[in-house]
Amino acid sequence: MTAVEAESGGVEDEMDEPGWEVDPDDEWGVAVITTVGRQIKLRREAAGLRVPDFGRAVGYGEDMVYKIESGKRIPRQEFLDRADELLEAGGLLSAAWEDVKKVRYPKKVRALGKLEARAVEIGLYECHIIPGLLQTPEHARAVISSAQPPYSPDDVERMVAARLARQTVFDRDPAPALSFVMEEGVLRRPIGGRAAWQGQLQRLLDVAQLHHVVLQVMPTDCETHSGLDGRIELLKFDDGTAMGRSDGAFNGRPTSDPRQLRILELRYGTIRAQALTPRESLAFVRQLLGEA
Repeated sequence: MTAVEAESGGVEDEMDEPGWEVDPDDEWGVAVITTVGRQIKLRREAAGLRVPDFGRAVGYGEDMVYKIESGKRIPRQEFLDRADELLEAGGLLSAAWEDVKKVRYPKKVRALGKLEARAVEIGLYECHIIPGLLQTPEHARAVISSAQPPYSPDDVERMVAARLARQTVFDRDPAPALSFVMEEGVLRRPIGGRAAWQGQLQRLLDVAQLHHVVLQVMPTDCETHSGLDGRIELLKFDDGTAMGRSDGAFNGRPTSDPRQLRILELRYGTIRAQALTPRESLAFVRQLLGEA
C-alpha cells in the first residue's frame, strides 16, 4: 500500500510504511538492496545517529529502517532522497535509485519486460483478462487484488507498478508492431466498478488509435475458435530470433524452437482471422463505452 505521509512529518504507521520485501530467490536484487542498505547504515553510524532518531528525521518507522539497512526491504526513492539529504551523502544515496528501481519489480516480471523492450513485434491473445500492457492503474489494481489467496496491499502496489512499467514499450522509437486479440466477455466484465471499467475502455480506444497498434475483439458468438487452449504470446526480435508461449502448448513454457513457433504463429494468425476486424473492434469498444 502506498504510504500517505503525515503532514506533521511524524513517523508513519507501521502497516502503512512504504517499501517492498526482497525476493530471496532474486540473487541480483538481494545483492543490490543489501549493498544500498549497508551504505545507509555506515553513513548513519558515521553521522552518530541512532536508528530511532534517524527514522524520525526521515519520517519512517524504526522497524522499517532496520529492514532497509539489513537488505530485507526495498527502499522507495523518497526514502533515499531524504536519507541522502540528512546524511549529507552528496547525492550518492539518491543516485542509488537508478539501481534500486531495476530490482523493485519481481524477477519474472523484469525478465518479461526486458524481452518486450527488445521486441520489434509483439502479438498477444488473451482469453481471461485485458492484457497487462493495456491495463489502466485502476483496472490492474482491481485485477491483482481479486486473486485468491489475496496478496498483501504492499505486494499489490508492487505488482501494479511492475505492470505499468512494462507499458513504456508504447513510447519506444522506433515503435514495435503490437497486436492484441481479446475476448468480448472480458470487455463486458466491469472489473473494479463502473468508473474503472469506463476508464479501461477509453484506454483501449486511445491505444487502438496508435499507428503501430492493432486491437481486435473475439466475439462470443463465433462458431469456430482456435484459441480455446488459452493465452498466446509471440515476440520477434530484430536479429531474426523469436520467442513464444501458450498456455495450451509445450507445457506452457517459453519456446524459441522454430517448429514450435510456427505452430503458435499459425494459431495466432487463425485467431486474428476469426476475430472482428480492427475497425469492427474499435466500433464495438465505442459501443460498450457508450453503454457504460
